[in-house]
Amino acid sequence: MGGSHKNLIFVYGTLKRNHRNHFLLEDLISTNDAVYIGQRTTRLQYPLVTGLYGIPYLINKSGSGQKIRGELYSVSKRGLVRLDELEGIKVNHYERLPIEVIEDEECEEESNGVVLAEAYFAHCSFGERLWEKKGKCGMCEFGENDGVLYVRVKDRPRFSSVLDEIEAFVSSSND
Repeated sequence: MGGSHKNLIFVYGTLKRNHRNHFLLEDLISTNDAVYIGQRTTRLQYPLVTGLYGIPYLINKSGSGQKIRGELYSVSKRGLVRLDELEGIKVNHYERLPIEVIEDEECEEESNGVVLAEAYFAHCSFGERLWEKKGKCGMCEFGENDGVLYVRVKDRPRFSSVLDEIEAFVSSSND
């Protein structure tokens, strides 16, 4: 196995099961570079919005928005490199930051355990402005219907730079 599973990653968008980029996690699971742990919810509230091309963004502004439902995975170092690549860490599209998650409330008796994981947040260069632009109206979950609106990279206009387009979007006036 490629190194031990040290990195806990909370996924809330297209990497979840039955969503467009889950194949990447399936891949990692098949090479033992990722393990599905279970459904989790963020301990704190965070904004979750979709931006251009239906791309979901968790925004690093705890206390706003809602508690977010998603999935927790344990990922190897090698797997993390693949995920960072998908999420555009190097180009400042997303940033991987700590997040506290809890087991879903239904099973309260045994689990009051808070787990520290990491999640891919919208990069701070545009995250908060995107939240404002979206009227500070967030979701608690990126659902099947939201997933349908997601446009994969290969289906976007050629030469499109999501980052440039986001910048234009969050900078434009609301009228």
